[in-house]
Amino acid sequence: MDALCGSGELGSKFWVLGVLLWCVSWADLFYSFHGLVHGRAPAPVFFVTPLVVGVTMLLATLLIQYERLQGVQSSGVLIIFWFLCVVCAIVPFRSKILLAKAEGEISDPFRFTTFYIHFALVLSALILACFREKPPFFSAKNVDPNPYPETSAGFLSRLFFWWFTKMAIYGYRHPLEEKDLWSLKEEDRSQMVVQQLLEAWRKQEKQTARHKASAAPGKNASGEDEVLLGARPRPRKPSFLKALLATFGSSFLISACFKLIQDLLSFINPQLLSILIRFISNPMAPSWWGFLVAGLMFLCSMMQSLILQHYYHYIFVTGVKFRTGIMGVIYRKALVITNSVKRASTVGEIVNLMSVDAQRFMDLAPFLNLLWSAPLQIILAIYFLWQNLGPSVLAGVAFMVLLIPLNGAVAVKMRAFQVKQMKLKDSRIKLMSEILNGIKVLKLYAWEPSFLKQVEGIRQGELQLLRTAAYLHTTTTFTWMCSPFLVTLITLWVYVYVDPNNVLDAEKAFVSVSLFNILRLPLNMLPQLISNLTQASVSLKRIQQFLSQEELDPQSVERKTISPGYAITIHSGTFTWAQDLPPTLHSLDIQVPKGALVAVVGPVGCGKSSLVSALLGEMEKLEGKVHMKGSVAYVPQQAWIQNCTLQENVLFGKALNPKRYQQTLEACALLADLEMLPGGDQTEIGEKGINLSGGQRQRVSLARAVYSDADIFLLDDPLSAVDSHVAKHIFDHVIGPEGVLAGKTRVLVTHGISFLPQTDFIIVLADGQVSEMGPYPALLQRNGSFANFLCNYAPDEDQGHLEDSWTALEGAEDKEALLIEDTLSNHTDLTDNDPVTYVVQKQFMRQLSALSSDGEGQGRPVPRRHLGPSEKVQVTEAKADGALTQEEKAAIGTVELSVFWDYAKAVGLCTTLAICLLYVGQSAAAIGANVWLSAWTNDAMADSRQNNTSLRLGVYAALGILQGFLVMLAAMAMAAGGIQAARVLHQALLHNKIRSPQSFFDTTPSGRILNCFSKDIYVVDEVLAPVILMLLNSFFNAISTLVVIMASTPLFTVVILPLAVLYTLVQRFYAATSRQLKRLESVSRSPIYSHFSETVTGASVIRAYNRSRDFEIISDTKVDANQRSCYPYIISNRWLSIGVEFVGNCVVLFAALFAVIGRSSLNPGLVGLSVSYSLQVTFALNWMIRMMSDLESNIVAVERVKEYSKTETEAPWVVEGSRPPEGWPPRGEVEFRNYSVRYRPGLDLVLRDLSLHVHGGEKVGIVGRTGAGKSSMTLCLFRILEAAKGEIRIDGLNVADIGLHDLRSQLTIIPQDPILFSGTLRMNLDPFGSYSEEDIWWALELSHLHTFVSSQPAGLDFQCSEGGENLSVGQRQLVCLARALLRKSRILVLDEATAAIDLETDNLIQATIRTQFDTCTVLTIAHRLNTIMDYTRVLVLDKGVVAEFDSPANLIAARGIFYGMARDAGLA
Repeated sequence: MDALCGSGELGSKFWVLGVLLWCVSWADLFYSFHGLVHGRAPAPVFFVTPLVVGVTMLLATLLIQYERLQGVQSSGVLIIFWFLCVVCAIVPFRSKILLAKAEGEISDPFRFTTFYIHFALVLSALILACFREKPPFFSAKNVDPNPYPETSAGFLSRLFFWWFTKMAIYGYRHPLEEKDLWSLKEEDRSQMVVQQLLEAWRKQEKQTARHKASAAPGKNASGEDEVLLGARPRPRKPSFLKALLATFGSSFLISACFKLIQDLLSFINPQLLSILIRFISNPMAPSWWGFLVAGLMFLCSMMQSLILQHYYHYIFVTGVKFRTGIMGVIYRKALVITNSVKRASTVGEIVNLMSVDAQRFMDLAPFLNLLWSAPLQIILAIYFLWQNLGPSVLAGVAFMVLLIPLNGAVAVKMRAFQVKQMKLKDSRIKLMSEILNGIKVLKLYAWEPSFLKQVEGIRQGELQLLRTAAYLHTTTTFTWMCSPFLVTLITLWVYVYVDPNNVLDAEKAFVSVSLFNILRLPLNMLPQLISNLTQASVSLKRIQQFLSQEELDPQSVERKTISPGYAITIHSGTFTWAQDLPPTLHSLDIQVPKGALVAVVGPVGCGKSSLVSALLGEMEKLEGKVHMKGSVAYVPQQAWIQNCTLQENVLFGKALNPKRYQQTLEACALLADLEMLPGGDQTEIGEKGINLSGGQRQRVSLARAVYSDADIFLLDDPLSAVDSHVAKHIFDHVIGPEGVLAGKTRVLVTHGISFLPQTDFIIVLADGQVSEMGPYPALLQRNGSFANFLCNYAPDEDQGHLEDSWTALEGAEDKEALLIEDTLSNHTDLTDNDPVTYVVQKQFMRQLSALSSDGEGQGRPVPRRHLGPSEKVQVTEAKADGALTQEEKAAIGTVELSVFWDYAKAVGLCTTLAICLLYVGQSAAAIGANVWLSAWTNDAMADSRQNNTSLRLGVYAALGILQGFLVMLAAMAMAAGGIQAARVLHQALLHNKIRSPQSFFDTTPSGRILNCFSKDIYVVDEVLAPVILMLLNSFFNAISTLVVIMASTPLFTVVILPLAVLYTLVQRFYAATSRQLKRLESVSRSPIYSHFSETVTGASVIRAYNRSRDFEIISDTKVDANQRSCYPYIISNRWLSIGVEFVGNCVVLFAALFAVIGRSSLNPGLVGLSVSYSLQVTFALNWMIRMMSDLESNIVAVERVKEYSKTETEAPWVVEGSRPPEGWPPRGEVEFRNYSVRYRPGLDLVLRDLSLHVHGGEKVGIVGRTGAGKSSMTLCLFRILEAAKGEIRIDGLNVADIGLHDLRSQLTIIPQDPILFSGTLRMNLDPFGSYSEEDIWWALELSHLHTFVSSQPAGLDFQCSEGGENLSVGQRQLVCLARALLRKSRILVLDEATAAIDLETDNLIQATIRTQFDTCTVLTIAHRLNTIMDYTRVLVLDKGVVAEFDSPANLIAARGIFYGMARDAGLA
């Protein structure tokens, strides 16, 4: 038998018990038959009872066996069954003994004995049932190291949430870490939840499509018909709400059942209170009666607590699933939206949908059942009140009903503010994200004040709205605080005055008060429900709109069939970026044979990149057909690099094949770079490839394509960002006829003329059309536009010579050295951390790792929080030393008091004090009112009539209204203080961040800073103040309750201590664990959003490589990691509530018990007062802990904002008293004197004792190999790096003595990466509005943008999208040129940005610089030597010192380093 039932020893005991019980009942039955045979006719009950009991026991035993075979380890049904058996047996147990005592003998010894044996067996069965069985032998092995304990917990453990205790204790002893969290249950994983929601949403979409289809053939009715039929029905949209209901409806039904039972139970206690007061008033009643009532009160309260907690558990879990589902659906949608949709909403806005709007649904879940539960509670409360006080209740109810429209009106207003505020918040976050992305440019141009002003302008509007909303909110607080009281007052007043015979006694008054207290909860929750509903409906609309957006048509490119021999064909294709824009490409006819190398050339903005996008299916196809057969690899013009290791970037989800991987790295010239990176290919690449130079990023992107081993390669200008000889290496080894990709189909967009002869054929684009197409020789002979273009731009020598120079290059002594050259191409050189020799670089990275792993691991050098010795965080060595940005670590330990003090200071100390005092006054008024009521009801005891009613009512009313008034004042003070704090904290944060040095932004991911500006500031704005108010409210409530009970039954003080100890214990365990869980939750949240924004930016690459599915899985995994801390957090709240409510229920029990014990000395008024107060205490205690931990977890936001507001800043922008004279610098002389500089303290010098003198008006080219310090030099000029020793003088003035803005505004730089900000073109050229319209047009004319801008309908107010996405890279570069022309300063620095520009534009820029800046000093970091061959002098840097400095001709004659470089480039 045992083998059958699993391993259970319990099972065999149950089996024995069952058999014994069965035997006992049969013995009883046989005894009755025995009596019948012997002529004593027993009553029928003696036959029926044993028979029924016997059958029941048999069934119970069978049920036990059945459940064990099912693998049930602990059965709720059986525990409840045995419990009821014991309870039912207690009454006969007592009466049999009493009877035997009274009679002095046992009348029926046999039945007496069998009954007590039965009782003992049932009791032991109950005790056994409480233990948990071992799992049966045949159950599946659980391999999970940390399984979800609930699944295997016993029934009682699940009922009381004891299964969480282990984690609570563990979390109290050690700070919880991610490895301590349980795995998720299968049905809670993103995979499952998102799948269900997606299916429901697809169903909705299908129905809508069907609906549309059926509506469409409604033959175009004539105009008259339409007027007659009324307007056509609005087109149906798929409803996201219905999809949510279809997915999560069942969970809601279950939770609704729990809620219903709990609502009904809550009305039993007031009835019991009325019995208790009657018992006290009647001295003759037996005392067991009182004890029974007290016991029932406790039992009823416990039942209520348990059911309520299970209801909450259900509903919060559903809330988390809401959020998970919505996040997953939005993520999947973001991978397929069209470009026009992406243009309309920025990355920030899409991320907001995922963070804010999904969260809104999670917050709404707990309130949803109130929609039916609140009316139910109100109706029941009114019914019982009617029984108590008769029709006078209607007066109170009428007052409540009147309040509803008032609050409705306020809610409507609030909603309007909400929408406006969301808009402002969106635009503020969007602007912040752009500022963070373009911070280097802002610093170089000294544009920070302009952007600071923009952000502060938006913030001003935001706070204005918040302030209005907060004051509106206080009016609702006032009505809600006062309404229960006013209702009681009006009802009692009407009751006493309607009929002089109506006497207000304790029973009536206090039962009514406790019923009104029940009534207060649903009424209090209604406004919150309304506001949450309004917020969620705004979010629902936003989500639904996003999900209904246009998707890319996967069929726009036919991938299955193609005419034989071809890899790509386009037949009369016309494409546009968005339906409302004119087509970008029209009537294209292109055929690319399999294995061909095709070059696409043409001027800037002619649609080269668009052509590649069209092939990828990224553009909207208006007409024509596109066929492309085979897998695709795509290299975008601006490399998209993920925030993961370099190897992961190259493999991009493919399995590692060491041989192919090595070959790929070699071909893409990455080996030299790997040498330099601190962790080799395991180096973590920061966000957007921040710690790689532009050239390295482009090569990694190319390596990704090469490794993917696809059939078709679409290369959008991959050679632009690298130096010419590296470009040559890559062309030869990768793209060209001899390269790794030989034999594959390659489409290469390029500006490099030298490669064209080696291509199979060339497509020349002009204005979105193919102007010429054919092999290189054919195009040359045709003498068309292409031939002219070539003649103008190819170097003077004949083509042959060019080839020779390349061959010469092949033989160049050390090719490796050549390759390293490119790494220096100092694109974004600062972030390149100027890799000064490998050692320095490695050391630098190590320092960085150490730095970032300190500052609380936030990747920012902040003073470490003081931890207790036990809590010191072990700083782990960054992986393979390659991590750049340390993972954000959760802070450990309690939140320090200083943080609360910081917040109090931000609110204002006087305000804080005033709020506390107002609350003390409010509590006093409340107690006063109730004590007065108690005294009033005792009047009725003395004689059965009540005198001086008006005095009684008047004082009662005055006290109550005073209470409401004080609460309102406190709320207003808090609102004002909260807004003040929000302003102060945001301002400090913003000003500090704008003034942080560039190094801070290189080591801190922008997502982390942005998170601080959005999430943390939101908490400070909208969450903290209400939480503090509620905390104060519940704290003073709890205190006043205890005061009242102790005053009326002094005995109660004895119990207060043990209860307080229990309460604090639970609170301590809970606070430690829940705070850590909350922190883990917020730390695991940011990776979700940064991965999401990364995905949105790289969507086209992900789609091209067909990796969407993998990315969805990655996102799901990140969401699951976040959920793993969400679930325990929810359960920690339930665990806490059960503990706290137990304390509360004990307060009820003892208040009632002591009232029964001391009934002789108490009057009913006091009993009513103390018990009705005790009934509220549970709620207050519970709410108090909840608010305390809420406050703790939310105050972390203040801590983070504070931390970010205190990071070190750069030098002051303007030094008063040391400002340069007007018109400085007059000549533009630049002098370095013994100048040395390093990137961070403790690192090696990048420039060593640099001394050189550039005369005003000189043109100096700066060249040098990687790590020579070329860009460091320019960064020093702008003081982005500060001197270690020595000085830089400009026209004799030491630049270190003046403010940064005085310096930077007098220099001009054309940076390498053209960065634009979203806004008008005018704002991008002149953010301070200091130039006239003519000046701007003049600059545009010179920078060759005049035609483009004047062709735009908006002209100068042309809207640039985020990052200037709607301009081509070349056009953006020209905008940077226009900025420089406007500034027209004495010194121009050119970080040679000729990379992304075709030769024509390049020549235009060079010509413009030569003519417009002829009197200025020009310093050019050159990548193409031919641009600086006519400069006055050339500076050759080597390892941070001046190697050569002379005119180009002399340097070539000297045959030094420069000569070698010139020879390599075919110029010497």
